Amino acid sequence: MITRVVKLTFRPGTEPEFQAIVNATAPVIRTFAGCIQMNAYADVVQSNVYFTISTWENEEALNNYRNSDFFIEVWGRTKALFANKAEAWSLSQVV
Repeated sequence: MITRVVKLTFRPGTEPEFQAIVNATAPVIRTFAGCIQMNAYADVVQSNVYFTISTWENEEALNNYRNSDFFIEVWGRTKALFANKAEAWSLSQVV
């Protein structure tokens, strides 16, 4: 099992557009084969910084999602709102 953490920094004022994207797409992401859970979080200090945290059965399941037409389309719309390049980490639980 792996956890994927992605930090997203948006141009100020585009947060509502991202929230609309994530609200519409999260239910679909959660149905992808191998997705255990997916949630989005807003930073409590910087209102234009968000994190997505998803848990996947394995790296293959995550990569299948990341290579899907759905991801490519959603990522393109999301990326257009960025103030900075996204940062991402794939983690395995140790405790």
